[in-house]
Amino acid sequence: MAALLGVASSALADEGMWILSLLSKHNIDVMKQEGCRLTPEQIYSVNNGSIKDAVIIFGGGCTGEIVSDNGLIFTNHHCGYSSIQQLSSVEHNYLRDGFWSRSFSEDLPVDGLQVRFLKSFDDVTAEVMKGVSDDMEPAARMALINSHCDAIAKDAAEGDFVESSVERFFGGNQYFLIKYKVFKDVRLVGTPPESIGKFGHDTDNWQWPRHTGDFSIFRVYAGPDNEPAAYSADNKPFKPQHHLPVSLKGMKPGDFAMTVGYPGSTDRYATSWDVKQIRDVENASRIEPRGIKQKIWLEDMLADQAIYIKYASKYSGSTNYYKNSIGMNRGIDNLDVIGRKEAEQKAFKAWVRKNGDKQQKKVLKKLKSLTDEMEPFYKGMYYWFECLWNGPEIFKFAYRVNKAAKNQDTAAVIDAAKAFYKDYSVKTDRRATAALLAYYASHVDSKFHPAFFKGVAREAAFAPFVDKLFDESIVADSARLLSAARAADFGAITADVAVRYADDIMGVYSRSIVKASGSLEEQLDDARRIYMAARMQMQPERSFYSDANFTMRLSYGQVGGYSTPDTTYGFFTDLDGVMAKEDPDNWEFVVDPKLKALYKAKDFGSYADPDGKMHVCFITNNDITGGNSGSPVINGDGELIGLAFDGNWEAMSGDIIFEPTVQRCICVDVRYVLFVIDKIGGAQNLIDELTIRK
Repeated sequence: MAALLGVASSALADEGMWILSLLSKHNIDVMKQEGCRLTPEQIYSVNNGSIKDAVIIFGGGCTGEIVSDNGLIFTNHHCGYSSIQQLSSVEHNYLRDGFWSRSFSEDLPVDGLQVRFLKSFDDVTAEVMKGVSDDMEPAARMALINSHCDAIAKDAAEGDFVESSVERFFGGNQYFLIKYKVFKDVRLVGTPPESIGKFGHDTDNWQWPRHTGDFSIFRVYAGPDNEPAAYSADNKPFKPQHHLPVSLKGMKPGDFAMTVGYPGSTDRYATSWDVKQIRDVENASRIEPRGIKQKIWLEDMLADQAIYIKYASKYSGSTNYYKNSIGMNRGIDNLDVIGRKEAEQKAFKAWVRKNGDKQQKKVLKKLKSLTDEMEPFYKGMYYWFECLWNGPEIFKFAYRVNKAAKNQDTAAVIDAAKAFYKDYSVKTDRRATAALLAYYASHVDSKFHPAFFKGVAREAAFAPFVDKLFDESIVADSARLLSAARAADFGAITADVAVRYADDIMGVYSRSIVKASGSLEEQLDDARRIYMAARMQMQPERSFYSDANFTMRLSYGQVGGYSTPDTTYGFFTDLDGVMAKEDPDNWEFVVDPKLKALYKAKDFGSYADPDGKMHVCFITNNDITGGNSGSPVINGDGELIGLAFDGNWEAMSGDIIFEPTVQRCICVDVRYVLFVIDKIGGAQNLIDELTIRK
């Protein structure tokens, strides 16, 4: 049964998000044993084209891959979603209808979209740590380290299209100088309708089985010298050092699979007290406020197509980690994460009593004390973000436009206003703001309240208070704000009621949270560094990987399903499952009519699996997290077999502690990607551009 269903019951996942330049030291032998037929140099090379040259940072928080010698990019639909939304209108609704470019001239420029190619990745720890000692006060120690990092990055600067930064690893025990080449001319080439690209929407998000064609296609353009350049109609498609060939071979249980991408953040070395804070403060502060906001947003979106287009990307971004937080808290409890962290700490205590130095022997007690002291500040900060800054839209915009008005910069005010109002519904924000301010007032200690809360006598009074704010504020009225800007009436902007309230809100963050907790945060950060170094000293035989920090990493594992006490899951889904989920009365599960016709005719072209079915998604046990969205899933021969796009519900606590038996990476099958491009989009030009391996 396990073999039939593709359940890798005997193979545990290979934990780790590994630095590519260190594969020869830590990983390549195991990778070869599991089916990798590539050399380390084919994966990461400084002097020659390699897989690392085909993997990019897409936008501000995703991964993409180059799949042709004309700079064609595959990434997830949800990664390209904001760009697709930006280009959409009621007349040209690419979210609903999709878009396919037939030639380079039809590619659509996306204002502000950038991609980054890794240029170099060098260990600069010795240089960063010059003059730094463990007996320094945490604040002085970090100030010296930061000054060294800034100086190294400044010395490495190479102009407008290269970014240099020094990033810390292993809790601040190691530092790397990382350079990226930044391309600022990126254009939309293709996207399926969201009935394919987001099929299942929020109901299916973070769930397996999954039936989502989560992909979109872009292209990076360069100047005449093939180097980065500002947008120009004369730019040409970028010629990469390496692009990934695309495999039509499919996969079977146990096949080697690796991901290369940019995982955003993990806390694998967190203490039990950190985990309690994540569950009870960070996640709790996200769940209820976002639930309130999203309900209001969705009501207006479903009632008005124009509002749907304005809020589609914002709503999707909000719901993603709303559901993630719910699932993570569930996993923390169901998988006894806190108990397992306590067991780690117990083993550490036993080791440190015999082997630790003075700092190491005190570090766990210090970590608990500082985490407890930080809790009220964490609570204030997370609720502040959700209810005052990232929940209501008017205050953050007011704060931004006020800075431009203070500089008497008419163009900056007008540009900011046009960009903001394009995706803004004042009636929607009015309702959300009233609800979120009332929630914040009743759930957060008054020492973190903005000054203007004193004028509101009770929670129920926030609705009329907000109505008055929106009626009086010129920031809430595009015509009035643009009129003031064009008349250079900057005083009217800086004196606006929404601007005053935004200043109050920012004051809460800067004074009552950041400044008040700064010393505690520095001490806590230093204690975590000591704890990380001690854990590595405790297990010298272990190959440690650093927590994710949105730098390029590789993970490896196998294709295969999994079992829970209640259910056994196979490793793939197909179009049968899409049709079984169809519900024309539910906006999340509408099936594209053309897709349904192709399914009925079994017209799958050369993209069907040997079983005769059109496979849609598959799973592996690769170690991924947020930021890996869009990462290439690559077979043992270096060929693209899929795009990673999600994790599974049973292992939502995986960012804190790896779950080898149930943690899975959900991927869209590249054969389904090609099927949709060809049969739905009719974009044979894009198929012809690829290097296809059969």
